[in-house]
Amino acid sequence: MKPKFFFFVLLSFIAFKSFSQTSIIRGIILNENKQPIEGVNIKAGDLGTQTNENGFYLLEIASNTDITIEFTHLSFKKVSSVFNLKNGEELEFNPVLKTSVEQISTVTINTTRRKEVEGIINIQPEVIRKIPGANAGVENLLMTLPGVSNNNELSTQYSVRGGNFDENLVYINDIEVYRPFLIRSGQQEGLSFVNTNLVQNVDFSSGGFQAKYGDKLSSVLDITYKTPYQFEVNTDLSLLGGSISLENISKDSKFTSIVGVRYRDNSLLVNAKETETNFNPTFADLQAFFTYKFTNKFHLSFLGNASINLYSYEPQTRQTNFGTLSDPIALLVFYEGQEEDQYQTYFGAFKGTYFANDDLTLKLIASTYHTTEEEYFDILAQYRLGEVNTNIGDEDIGEVEFSEGIGSQLNHGRNDLDALITNIEHKGDIKLDDNRIEWSVKYTNEDIRDRLVEWEVIDSAGFSIRPPRTIPTNEQPYIPYSGPLEPFQNVRATNFTQINRIQAYTQWSKRSTLGNSDVWYNAGVRVHNWSVKGESIASTNQIVFSPRAQFAIKPSWKRDMLFRAAAGIYYQPPFYRELRDATGTVQPNVKAQKSFHLVLGNDYSFKMWDRPFKLTSEVYYKNLTNVNPYTIENVRIRYRANNSAKAYAYGLDMRLNGEFVPGTESWFSFGYLKTEENIENRGYISRPTDQRLKFAALFQDYVPKMPNLKMYLNLVYNTGVPGGSPSYADPYIYQTRLPDYKRADLGLQLVLVDDKKQFNRGWKKPFKELSLGFEIFNIFDVQNSITNTWVRDVYSKRLFAIPNYLTPRVFNVRTNMKF
Repeated sequence: MKPKFFFFVLLSFIAFKSFSQTSIIRGIILNENKQPIEGVNIKAGDLGTQTNENGFYLLEIASNTDITIEFTHLSFKKVSSVFNLKNGEELEFNPVLKTSVEQISTVTINTTRRKEVEGIINIQPEVIRKIPGANAGVENLLMTLPGVSNNNELSTQYSVRGGNFDENLVYINDIEVYRPFLIRSGQQEGLSFVNTNLVQNVDFSSGGFQAKYGDKLSSVLDITYKTPYQFEVNTDLSLLGGSISLENISKDSKFTSIVGVRYRDNSLLVNAKETETNFNPTFADLQAFFTYKFTNKFHLSFLGNASINLYSYEPQTRQTNFGTLSDPIALLVFYEGQEEDQYQTYFGAFKGTYFANDDLTLKLIASTYHTTEEEYFDILAQYRLGEVNTNIGDEDIGEVEFSEGIGSQLNHGRNDLDALITNIEHKGDIKLDDNRIEWSVKYTNEDIRDRLVEWEVIDSAGFSIRPPRTIPTNEQPYIPYSGPLEPFQNVRATNFTQINRIQAYTQWSKRSTLGNSDVWYNAGVRVHNWSVKGESIASTNQIVFSPRAQFAIKPSWKRDMLFRAAAGIYYQPPFYRELRDATGTVQPNVKAQKSFHLVLGNDYSFKMWDRPFKLTSEVYYKNLTNVNPYTIENVRIRYRANNSAKAYAYGLDMRLNGEFVPGTESWFSFGYLKTEENIENRGYISRPTDQRLKFAALFQDYVPKMPNLKMYLNLVYNTGVPGGSPSYADPYIYQTRLPDYKRADLGLQLVLVDDKKQFNRGWKKPFKELSLGFEIFNIFDVQNSITNTWVRDVYSKRLFAIPNYLTPRVFNVRTNMKF
């Protein structure tokens, strides 16, 4: 009996093992734009799973048999496939789900709807990469949105709804990024931190944002870098530089990497300006984003960046013609000396993500930012201000024939800065039925070592101009001054400053119903504690609390309408730049600027010409206290480092976007803004960012009979901002505005290879995408100006405002390739 028993057991064991043999199918599920989809249901009989936030899934199925797997999502069409895998075999399957065209009676809270509820604008990366601009990229596209302004195409900085460049948050994959400190003009900036070739998703909020975003007063730019799903090489080459990116994924789909290298040379733009110069800029950076999936529950990623910006500037001559047709005047400047700047920044961040279960996600983020910056210059400018010969037929027509003013100006600078910023943060996210709770605790250490040496000597019409508002009063040239010569401006300071910050937030979100309407709630609070210490300054410690709330409702109307409201108190604890006053002295007692936000918005989605459109409208109001007054010179911000002002801002933003041309997205934007400040109770005057009116358009088109020939048009019109007065002037005396900013950029692209047009042979076979482009920057050759140079007339003793013009019409060629 025993042999028969053991034989029976052995057969049963073999049969059981044969029945239990399994295999694995894994992959990333994408939409039509090749972006990962979260929350896709994967089902094989009684077995099932869901994709995570990166679109990744893994399912164990029976081997050696036909298994039907269904991929379903409420917003996409179902995909079904049959698999028959060998025992132990692992297969990677990356399906692309197409958008569902079926109408459903209930509203689903998909990713797009969630962003609309939060008041976030989502921008497709493909649009960013194609739109022409002197500084093409994410920031270039932001300028076409209402409420976002920048009157300098050489700069990637932007102001939002009356705020300045320092009031905007930028995140990449949950990691806050920083920009260099010493930059004072757009042509020094080099590259934006964001590499558009690596971008997967772009979200932007211009106010009233949730507590999960940090402590700034104006806006949030939230970037997500790609998660590669296949090997791919992208290149972008033009006369302004080039970039190349490499995407890869391991065979087991556990390791993904994307690396990008960029180089930029602004010579094409700067050499087109009226100043003749020897200009040698070199801007380059290397970025990498790696992710390793140890298990389905734990992922570790690394984001790194190394940027080297070398700026060499040796001006020679300049001639600026201004005045009227009947009284033309010209400024001739002859230069000696040069400027040598260097900005090197290094950034690295690790992020560990633990998916405890379908409802709980935990993250740990550690990052370090290091910047070393040098700004050295000695430039002597000798000028002549005179009348221009307008006699037609004369050999010297257009030349200055009679001098009205002569003088010189010597600028000296030796500025060095070394900053090390370290962060460590824990973030959590848990879902409880229809409730979602998010929290975070973050520690930051900022170690700043700064030396500032700047002075300026001005000689006009034979006498040295002394500093304004000095004792005794400067009465030159009417009364001679026999005292010692003084620089017009003289700043000397050395600072060693440390700032320690502890930040935390918690917020609650819920989706519910109110009658037949869908509603969404969000409420949260942030707390921020910081201390400032350093050599020769007393240590200080301050704390602020920032409550914020949002509400949205989608009525059950025939028309697709969404209404939302947001309110909150927003603080901006001072960064190092805001602590340093005009003399270079650090003022540790500067308080956090405070702003109360109220935003009311509406999204109206409709069809026109049987194509989808959406009209987004928002009205907003900001009440600001403890304001730190500042002046803007080009893109350099100088703070008073006190809290001596209060301010307000209100306005209206509108954007209509949709398929004005079938198959392409375009939009038109309008913005109205009024912002004023009251410094030391002297009365309200316009703030430096008082951009009253804004019109912008982004338009895409193609030739009907040649759909591969595409056109991209970028239009911006901004009314002038205050800034036409000398930087040292009392803003209550000078409220002169710069001229309106008008610019149009046109791009033409011939697509030779794309997803719909592939080649199996010939020289085009290696390409997944190939296009040739031609761009015209500033089509109408408008002379926009960013600041004024002030020159004194020797006879009338008047000061003339000489506009500093930006770039004229410039032509560029460009090619994009994908392998």
